[in-house]
Amino acid sequence: MSFAAMMLVACVLDVAIGWPEALFRRIGHPVTWIGAFISWLEARWNEGPPRARLSRGALTVVAVLGCVLLLAGIAQFLLPDGLPGVILGGVLAWPLVALRSMHDHVAAVARPLAEGDMAGARHAVSMIVGRDPAQLDAAGVSRAALESLAENTSDGIVAPVFWGVVAGLPGIAAYKAINTLDSMIGHRNTRYEYFGKIAARLDDLANLVPARITGLLFALVSGRAGKALRAVSRDARHHRSPNAGWPEAAMAGALNVRLSGPRVYGDRISQEPWLNGEAPDPQARDVVRGLALFRRAMFALLMLLAICVGIWGM
Repeated sequence: MSFAAMMLVACVLDVAIGWPEALFRRIGHPVTWIGAFISWLEARWNEGPPRARLSRGALTVVAVLGCVLLLAGIAQFLLPDGLPGVILGGVLAWPLVALRSMHDHVAAVARPLAEGDMAGARHAVSMIVGRDPAQLDAAGVSRAALESLAENTSDGIVAPVFWGVVAGLPGIAAYKAINTLDSMIGHRNTRYEYFGKIAARLDDLANLVPARITGLLFALVSGRAGKALRAVSRDARHHRSPNAGWPEAAMAGALNVRLSGPRVYGDRISQEPWLNGEAPDPQARDVVRGLALFRRAMFALLMLLAICVGIWGM
């Protein structure tokens, strides 16, 4: 069975209908199910001295990944051969990619921002970033939206598709479990510094290749590949994340804007370095341009999957 064909089916389904709100209200979403299990384990195991928290955090990763891999492995084993298996596998993988929701969340920022509705833009951007939106002007909201678009294109789309192509349903499900673990417990604060350390390092490893693929996709479809790749070469390694700097720097170079830089999280100012720092701050029109770049990159991703299907067959 072609895992690339399975991922192509999943992506096409997601582009066409997303994850319907009525379905979410009725059964939730696989990521929320994983998140509920992580929360249950964290509430019971995240206590004691640093060494104990580190060990229990590692056990949490093993427990979550073990359950997810077992269920996904059984599902893949039961898939029929040929086209029916590809279609059914694509349906099962469909909730684990997020092309449509990523676009919709950033478009929800772009609309009020273009209309000068800063309250609406700040509220919309607060749905996709962790920084304090009350401190953001139009440039800050635009930066936050574009950074989220770039990073989450890698985390929410390219990485799950990549691991799905590599290992089918167990690959994409394991990646989503790792990414959810990192987003919930992989924080550098008093509560999670030790408990979430293994989850954070594993997420860094799982995103190593997909982040670089995402940066290359943005550069290649931008019409400014040289500028985008120079920004990546110069600035990506300075980002706080070993991976997010690739897609963010590529987007900054492609749009000729500067991203990252200092930002406020609660009562703390994080002095982040600039990406493509010689360029001007982004504005509302640049968020619209970023969405257009995203659409072209996702079309290129689908074409790559189709080429793989043509080479490997169904």
